Amino acid sequence: MAHLYRDLSVKSLYSDRKFMGGKAEWQEAIKDSTTLYVGNLSFYTTEEQLYELFGRCGDVKRIVMGLDRFAKTPCGFCFVEYFYRSDTEDAMRYVTGLKLDDRIIRVDWDGGFIEGRQYGRGRSGGQVRDEYRTDFDAGRGGWGKAEVNQMPLPPAPRRRSDAGVVRRDAPGADSRGKKAEPAPQAERPEPSAKRSKVEANPRFREVNEDDDDDD
Repeated sequence: MAHLYRDLSVKSLYSDRKFMGGKAEWQEAIKDSTTLYVGNLSFYTTEEQLYELFGRCGDVKRIVMGLDRFAKTPCGFCFVEYFYRSDTEDAMRYVTGLKLDDRIIRVDWDGGFIEGRQYGRGRSGGQVRDEYRTDFDAGRGGWGKAEVNQMPLPPAPRRRSDAGVVRRDAPGADSRGKKAEPAPQAERPEPSAKRSKVEANPRFREVNEDDDDDD
């Protein structure tokens, strides 16, 4: 009588965009599938946490973590594969909508994992949804890529004349960004206007001394 309380219809809002086939083929693939797609995960959720959660519904065959295509770090989704279809149905019924790491996770049917599907398909390497997200989500890497790309760049350092601040990398600028002043040059002493003729010309002094001897 257990089948009277089990929903035998397969309902799935998720579908693999790169699936080689149409909608009818996808529905046929998930009809007897033992694989689930899990989305809206935190980047910090671990594989051990997922084994513990989904293991409450049955024996888990394997979990494949979704990874950033470039950084090879978790990017918010995974695939959970069971040994038996009945365990997969239980997980679909009881786990979807639960909170994990303060996030409501989404569980849906999947047609079966194929190598390569564990990598994000966004241009930055993560999921496509994070390419267009404009809000701040601490559990998914902070700001969305669309918001980061639209942030204005910091203004360039200002220039001014010799009397002002110049760029730090400008020629003649010191470590504080100020233009270095040239070292002052020693001034030459000007000849004194009160110097006597004797001081200016020693020969004149010798002549005068001779004159004094003659007198």
